[in-house]
Amino acid sequence: MQLDNATIKRLKGIGHELKPIVMIGNKGITPTITEEIDRALTDHELIKVKLPAGTKEERDIVGAELAKAANASLVHSIGRMALLLRKNPNANPKLSNLARHAQ
Repeated sequence: MQLDNATIKRLKGIGHELKPIVMIGNKGITPTITEEIDRALTDHELIKVKLPAGTKEERDIVGAELAKAANASLVHSIGRMALLLRKNPNANPKLSNLARHAQ
């Protein structure tokens, strides 16, 4: 999914307020982590994930792998945080971060 600059800026603003929903440990991306990210994206649409320690290149690779595994877009990655987006047309407005932070 292609995002324009205005949308990315808005999503980063929403993401700044979020706490990480999933934290990836030393074992990396496991099936359990993938399932949890999939569930979180279905419920919340926009989530923050805490990546494992490592070099910037390693964290970028993990972020890209997460996005691919979850069929999501990697909106932004800074430090050990990655912001993932997958729109859900049937999202619950009480859970969706996009709906709750709509302007």
